Amino acid sequence: MKLRTAFLTVAVAATACTTTYDPLEDYEEMPAPKIMAAPSLRTGATDSPNPELAARGRYLVELIGCATCHTDGALVGDPDFDRWLAGSRVGIAYSNPLKYKNPGVLYPSNLTPDGETGIGSWTDAEIKNAIQGGVGQHGLRQVAVMPWPAYAKLSDEDLDGIVAYLQSLAPIRHAVPDNVPPGDKASEQYVHFGVYRSRR
Repeated sequence: MKLRTAFLTVAVAATACTTTYDPLEDYEEMPAPKIMAAPSLRTGATDSPNPELAARGRYLVELIGCATCHTDGALVGDPDFDRWLAGSRVGIAYSNPLKYKNPGVLYPSNLTPDGETGIGSWTDAEIKNAIQGGVGQHGLRQVAVMPWPAYAKLSDEDLDGIVAYLQSLAPIRHAVPDNVPPGDKASEQYVHFGVYRSRR
């Protein structure tokens, strides 16, 4: 009887070892996202009183790669150019999905001047605070998935240009999913950016 119990214990332990959760089974490797061009200024746009400033803003938006995250599908290599800068239904995990089965996920917001789903109701100061300080419209600091610390030293003129450009875009109604806190299951696809180092 003792021999049989010992055998069963070893068999159960061996089975447990072979059924260990492998987080890589839930993910596929994606190529690095590419920096996308910024959409052209709207033809005949009257929203921007200073077209030269808006053109400078377009250059900066393209240079810092806003469309890569804020365009639907761009994070997985399939951008929807009808929703250029109108937010993404593909999110970005901000906690480690290789450690936690359900990481926290942020969905990049709609940067077009749509009044309901975009920045149409935002003031210039609120847009600048979001770019330069990572502060949302309601005063909450965002998780640093958007690299706002890298934009902290943008000049006032550069910020004015980005705001002028974003406000000159055609408004696109496109609501993105709500952000998902760690531990909750995301209902939409997401990617994970991370840097790892070896233990040696």
